[in-house]
Amino acid sequence: MSPALILTCVALYSALLFVVVWWTSRNADNETYFIGNRASTWYVVAYGMIGASLSGVTFMSVPGWVGSTQFSYMMVVFGYLFGYAAIALILLPLYYRMNLTTIYTFLESRFGFWSHKTGAFYFLLSRTIGASFRLYIVINVLQTFVFDAWNVPFYVTVTIFLLLILLYTYKGGVKTIVWTDTIQTTFMLLAVVLSVILIAKELNFSFSDVMNEIFSGKYSQVVNSNWQEKSFYLKHFFGGMFIAIAMTGLDQEMMQKNISVKTLKDSQKNMFSFSVVLVFINFIFLSLGVMLYAYSEMKGVPLPARTSDDLFPEIALNHLGVVSAVFFIIGLISAAYPSADGALTALTASFCIDFLGIKKKEWSEKFKTRIRYIVHVGFAVLLLLVIVLFRLINDDAVINKLFTVAGYTYGPLLGLFAYGLFSKAPVFDKFVPLVCILSPIACYIINDNSIAWFGGYKFGFELLILNGFLTYLGMALIRKNKTASLIQ
Repeated sequence: MSPALILTCVALYSALLFVVVWWTSRNADNETYFIGNRASTWYVVAYGMIGASLSGVTFMSVPGWVGSTQFSYMMVVFGYLFGYAAIALILLPLYYRMNLTTIYTFLESRFGFWSHKTGAFYFLLSRTIGASFRLYIVINVLQTFVFDAWNVPFYVTVTIFLLLILLYTYKGGVKTIVWTDTIQTTFMLLAVVLSVILIAKELNFSFSDVMNEIFSGKYSQVVNSNWQEKSFYLKHFFGGMFIAIAMTGLDQEMMQKNISVKTLKDSQKNMFSFSVVLVFINFIFLSLGVMLYAYSEMKGVPLPARTSDDLFPEIALNHLGVVSAVFFIIGLISAAYPSADGALTALTASFCIDFLGIKKKEWSEKFKTRIRYIVHVGFAVLLLLVIVLFRLINDDAVINKLFTVAGYTYGPLLGLFAYGLFSKAPVFDKFVPLVCILSPIACYIINDNSIAWFGGYKFGFELLILNGFLTYLGMALIRKNKTASLIQ
């Protein structure tokens, strides 16, 4: 597929999104930007959240990951179900009852000023790193297959991409993202399903052949019973459960869309339906991975030397024809846009409300909007710098890095909210930042020495649970003697 054709696909798809932007951002104000005027339709949010949750990481890393971990990632996905149930039944009622715009204001109500700022800081850190990782994997493909041929530097490619994101998110905010995510989810899923069909056709596989390869082939193992390995099924299951709670329920980007729904009941419908559908979607992505490796073996396509993330683009763009290439590029862009637009909007909202206190200031609406624009652009520049930095150091599958980083940065959030919800004891608020710094450090030391200290034990996704537990324990150590009533 020629670089010009790839760029044409990107341009046409971006033009479609800008039409949606124009339609959704008419008469938009700051409430539209932050919470969509609480007028979002629950099933539209649920469907769009699929694309936002999957992103470019799932689109390329999960299929590539099959080569080393087989189908064991499904245990993480099954854990998601229980995590999303906890969000729907515990966290969403709290957010609606307190009428929150950013979820970290709960921490100020429960503990105080420093707890609020610490929670918001860890979100900004987590989402900046996570969004950068997700964007990098997509932009790197465009760089490799398009812009390298034209000798365009990587930082210029990133700048162009982020400018497009800025142009269509700076005004409409959450209301725009709810609808653009819906379009992006559709194209992403079409690209994956079509890729499976085209590979099966190339290999002369019938439907039963495909099912046999998925369920009985060399990559079909779901349960790893070796407790020392990172992919041990209980580590994956409970890790997935708490990843869902932390990376969705305690994440302003994901919750901003949920609390834009008018009622709690509808928001819970959104969460439950989304979680069930996500199981089937992840199964399809893993099935794609099985078919990609089968194609590689049967057609003699060498496996990527750099990272397994490159397997899908290599086969889709260079071996399956123009139709596959076009849908791959559109699916890839569909996966990328939700990562950037949602992240920029949520980062802007959190910084403006949690750090600048924009909703409490006696500023005019016009001045608040100007401040919001400045913050929005500032975070775009920050994402650019982190993405360029990540290109310099990347040497592994992105999904592995993403969840490792999440274990350290979302852990303090998990511990803070858990203590706030399940303990009535107040704490010395000024010591909370120290606890949230020391907990990830202690977690890192334990993880780095786990093989020597625990008889060969290797931490997997349960690293997040350990970090959250250490934060909870730290909160207990700085509690005051008297008790305070838990927010009802």
